Amino acid sequence: MVNMGWGEAIKKVLADQGEPMRTSEIAQAILDGKLRTKVGATPHTAVASYLSQEPLRSEVEKLDRGVFRYPPAASPKREDDSVVVNTPVVALEDSGTADVSEDERGLLNAFGLFWRRAEIDWTPSAPKLLGVQLTGSTAVDFSNQEGVYLLYDVTRLVYVGRVTEPRLGRRLREHTRDRLSGRWDRFSWFGVRPVGADGQLEVVPDSGLNADLVISTLEALLIEALEPPQNRRQGDGFAELEFIQQTDPDIEKTRKRRLLEELSEQL
Repeated sequence: MVNMGWGEAIKKVLADQGEPMRTSEIAQAILDGKLRTKVGATPHTAVASYLSQEPLRSEVEKLDRGVFRYPPAASPKREDDSVVVNTPVVALEDSGTADVSEDERGLLNAFGLFWRRAEIDWTPSAPKLLGVQLTGSTAVDFSNQEGVYLLYDVTRLVYVGRVTEPRLGRRLREHTRDRLSGRWDRFSWFGVRPVGADGQLEVVPDSGLNADLVISTLEALLIEALEPPQNRRQGDGFAELEFIQQTDPDIEKTRKRRLLEELSEQL
């Protein structure tokens, strides 16, 4: 595995591809090609951030929102036909806090769609809600996220709720034991706490808005618009913020142990 700077890795991936790529595709190619020894929990966010800053902002062609191209260009020549040698640009050090603009993301800083209830170990009082931004990136635990969540029976929405304290995992665990326990098998969530490159949830950004009020208002609007049957009271550009669920390792261990036990019984 090589260890390129983010800028060098981005340009290599684009040059090797030879055609426009989205930021998510660039980040995944860096992971797949093992171009960096450390990518952190938010490689997609890091790529988007580096492409918005100098020197990449001037060196890489932006074709559309989130779409870039870097064709290998021939070195220019002087009048005496001597080749102009381009001075290599020193890659920026990874500060570990590369993030998209707060103005662009608003209060929505991370979300997950249709996560599977069965992929989470609900035994602990604070279950882990593990997700990854891209395949191969560091897993993030969203159990302390704040925001709005939706419960589904397969694909049918049955309940909308909110958490205005860092306890999304605990709140969902309560729904495995209350009147909703047998009524949902998937959930989506929309959080206001951003993810740092180290995989830790950061504090809610100071946007001038009251986060608790925004969360409560969004919950009420969703309840009014969608009319989920189990609610007793009535009330773009985010591609790089979505996280894909990762199965809790303890669940995987339990499944493998049960499989080995079943195989042993059959022998």
